[in-house]
Amino acid sequence: MQFLLVNAFDCLAISLFLYLLVVFRDHRRRGGLPYPPGPPSWPIIGNLLDVPKDTPWIAYADMSKKYGDVICLRVLSEVVVVLCSLSALKDLLEKRGETYSDRPSLTIAEMTDMNWPIFMSGMTETWREGRKLLDRGLRPGAIISYRQMMQEKTREFLAQLFATPKDFHAHIELLQGKLIMSLTYGYDLKAGDNILEAPHQISKTLSPLLLPGGALVNHLPFLRHIHSWVPFLSYEPLVRMVRKLSERMRNEPLDFVKNALYNGTAVHSLAGEHLQELDSLVGFERQKREEVVRVTMGSMYQDTTVATMHSLFLALVLFPQVQRRAQAELDVVIGRDRLPTFDDRPRLPYIEALCKELMRWQVVTPIGLPHSSSRDDVYKGFFIPKGTIMVANAWAILHDPERYPNPEEFKPERFLNEDGSVRDDPTLSLAFGIGKRICPGRHVVDLTIFIVTSSVLSVFNMTKAKDENGNEIPVKAGVAVDRGITVPPKKFECCILPRDKVAEDLVSANALS
Repeated sequence: MQFLLVNAFDCLAISLFLYLLVVFRDHRRRGGLPYPPGPPSWPIIGNLLDVPKDTPWIAYADMSKKYGDVICLRVLSEVVVVLCSLSALKDLLEKRGETYSDRPSLTIAEMTDMNWPIFMSGMTETWREGRKLLDRGLRPGAIISYRQMMQEKTREFLAQLFATPKDFHAHIELLQGKLIMSLTYGYDLKAGDNILEAPHQISKTLSPLLLPGGALVNHLPFLRHIHSWVPFLSYEPLVRMVRKLSERMRNEPLDFVKNALYNGTAVHSLAGEHLQELDSLVGFERQKREEVVRVTMGSMYQDTTVATMHSLFLALVLFPQVQRRAQAELDVVIGRDRLPTFDDRPRLPYIEALCKELMRWQVVTPIGLPHSSSRDDVYKGFFIPKGTIMVANAWAILHDPERYPNPEEFKPERFLNEDGSVRDDPTLSLAFGIGKRICPGRHVVDLTIFIVTSSVLSVFNMTKAKDENGNEIPVKAGVAVDRGITVPPKKFECCILPRDKVAEDLVSANALS
């Protein structure tokens, strides 16, 4: 017994010595400068218990009221800095983009082979080359050629809503899949097709694990070596599943394009364009460049637009006055004998303002993917060490009551000037990220939201659904998950009916054309 007590005392003493050594070295590295303010931390575990498990965007916003707009938490050996003001985000993630545009090195991503998607990758050569492809292929001038396809897919969506309106959640997911697969690979996605099974499952599984505190193995990497027979601590089953899905996600769609190019059946797509640019290359250089195309195109599918379109239907049900005003504008500008097109957009300021408010009201990526600092830095007298995990709380800024009064209300009028013209608001871009890491697909999302919103409102009325007794089924704004990169609204029921016989005939005519 005495031997065991001595051993336990020795272990405790060694642990304390190592902890004090780390604290001393850390203090010397900081040159006496403090970290940004934050909750008091415990020895060794730091602020591990303070990392919010539910709705972190709200918890961090509340925390900022006490500690300021730059909050620091120590999570075991890592430093997490949360930015809750527009000025702090711009100062660090935008103006000092060379320092704060990296991604954290996440053990869970390495284990599952999911550190390859462009949006998760560090600032590697593959990331730089892939980002160039996306910025070039998705710039506003380049995606004009896809507008006709987007209008056609949206009209297919209207026909599906007319046929089975209760399945609108599934129709939204299918529409987004069709748009992305057509644009990226020239692939005509059909209902029941399983080619998007891999990205769907990966997003659902990994999204909560990529945030600070989401996966313990990110903070204690030795856990990756625990075998599968150890319950609750082993990551092996997850790793095996995600690795297989990751391989499918990278390879299946691009192999389809390569075969279509070889057979002469390929249609216009981003992947097809980029692969054809490699025709003059051979050997290792060809393989290297093709791999960039493979991982870049495999990064295209995101479920953020699906969440935003769900938010659209939720807003129209909860705020019927918005629906009525939007339809009145459409009726005056376009009439009732045709569906909207992208050419109508400049003459629809209220629809434009509605789309802007949609991005602000239910921020579907409230804290986005974390950034990481690539070197030591000092901000307003506070020390931010190399490797700090930087969290941008976009929700806190886009729901700031001083900037957006009554932020929980859906009010497109926020984005209209007194003369009825659209008011530009650069702050809204935070819904897509910031700096070098801003979403390259933001212009596609913008087009998608406009054409879907204007088309749906032209022909349908959205109201609360009723139960078998004729009573309205309550609908409340809220999120389906409490943490994750993408946070969609809760599933809800609604009644979707054609506005009248004119609208019904218009949907049917376009479905047949």
